[in-house]
Amino acid sequence: MKILHTSDWHLGRSLYGRKRYEEFEAFLSWLAETIQKNEIDVLLVAGDVFDTSVPSNRAQGLYYRFLCRVAASSCRHVVIVAGNHDSPSFLNAPRELLRALDVHVISSASEVLEDEVLVLRDEQDTPELIVCAVPYLRDRDIRTAEAGESLEDKERKLIDGIRDHYAAVACLAEQRRTELGAEIPIAGMGHLFTAGGQTVDGDGVRELYVGSLAHVTAAIFPECFSYLALGHLHVPQKVNGSETIRYSGSPLPMGFGEAEQRKSICLVELHSTVESVKLIHVPVFQRLERVKGDWGGISSHILELSSTNARAWLEVVYEGEEVMGDLRERLEAAISGTQMEILRIKNNRIIDRVLGQIHEEEMLDDLSVNDVFERCLTAHEVPEDQRPELLRTYQEAVSSLYEDDVQAE
Repeated sequence: MKILHTSDWHLGRSLYGRKRYEEFEAFLSWLAETIQKNEIDVLLVAGDVFDTSVPSNRAQGLYYRFLCRVAASSCRHVVIVAGNHDSPSFLNAPRELLRALDVHVISSASEVLEDEVLVLRDEQDTPELIVCAVPYLRDRDIRTAEAGESLEDKERKLIDGIRDHYAAVACLAEQRRTELGAEIPIAGMGHLFTAGGQTVDGDGVRELYVGSLAHVTAAIFPECFSYLALGHLHVPQKVNGSETIRYSGSPLPMGFGEAEQRKSICLVELHSTVESVKLIHVPVFQRLERVKGDWGGISSHILELSSTNARAWLEVVYEGEEVMGDLRERLEAAISGTQMEILRIKNNRIIDRVLGQIHEEEMLDDLSVNDVFERCLTAHEVPEDQRPELLRTYQEAVSSLYEDDVQAE
């Protein structure tokens, strides 16, 4: 059996105001072709299908056209779990219709744990794989808040809740395997942050549980999983060095910090146990380039790119000693007549001089929600001793906005 593991598509995401639908469409077309070429049996999508809980019509169209195309291919099953960016009710709305296409969607933790244990069958109706399809576990799904609890108590309860949920789902999967009377492999899925996981600047990966890191270790996952397909982190990576516990990473670079990353998806050959895990590299559909240095270095880099007719989006980071008030004009002249476009200019020399203030080149995309709130506290001269509690209250409010399903009635 061949399984393909991917995650973190973030359909609909833009980059400094530029829409990226052509890239998403090219990726999904390539993915459908890859599934057919490699005769994939099962596709696992480990969360963050969309970038927001209210995806655009165009993003939805890409998603549904892809699923229809895969349903007509050699791929027998698609299993999708929700990530922290997804709306559970939106993903769940067409669930019964998609099931007719052998597309299984698990959008949120269920009181009926059996819903997260899927027995997938081959063309002869013989069970061939059990999938523990665990979606992103929201705080309220796994923890009961108590008055006066410390941050350490909160973190411990979150990690215990995640461990207990996986243990319960795995136990049900093993029971189903025993009932079926065959050595059927069990695969797990999840959308979470593991301890030691790699991230990069500007990738948009946010902490899942405000006020607590809640980074789980590989030890919490049940041993019965032949393979564990994870999502949330955008850098392709193994967990604790394990060949069979992996993040596939995002298929597209979500920011300029990921521009040099080699993006990939995971091809797993599985029988009773995993026989091999191979990476299939995703083509670059839109080149991103971060150009850094003083003016001499920047202009040389741009000249080098233009000599290769590069169709690139650029982020320019000026780090020279000279204060350049006409930096933007110089850059526009440098790319004139090329196929390059500058999406962002960061003038570190001006930032140093204007110490923490918003300057003409700084964009709201450069700031996190916490950065904006802290600047508001500074602007209103809130005393330092009052800030930690105010920040924590603000983070809890933001967390509730992230976790509330705006698509639900």
